[in-house]
Amino acid sequence: MFSLFTTNEANAALPDVIKKFEYALSKKNEVSKLEQQIQMSLSTTNSFEEFITLKQKLNSAVTKFYEAVEILENTGVSVKSIEQGLLDFPSKRFDEEVWLCWKYGETEIKFWHEKDSGFMGRKPIEVNDESLV
Repeated sequence: MFSLFTTNEANAALPDVIKKFEYALSKKNEVSKLEQQIQMSLSTTNSFEEFITLKQKLNSAVTKFYEAVEILENTGVSVKSIEQGLLDFPSKRFDEEVWLCWKYGETEIKFWHEKDSGFMGRKPIEVNDESLV
């Protein structure tokens, strides 16, 4: 379901979003670990059995990772980068669609940016910024 967030709504949703983000991040880390194990297996053993077993575990881990991302995005956020810990909440500033920007480790939504500017274009939200939805 799509909806625009006010800063207050985004901050209220943040604890749940953080939990879901951390779950997705853990699934991403599992995928990375299995990819490394597969590479090691290819270079250190001739066993097809070990390779196939690891490959099946990787397939399952990838599926769980994408399911975790889907659960996270069902909260209404847009995942920009799991690796960098970047999520955006859709919002409006006056009549312009913008993103409320959050980076892993931040405890509240403090920044926004235009649709096409991304993280480098982050601007601080004014304490009483009535212009955001």
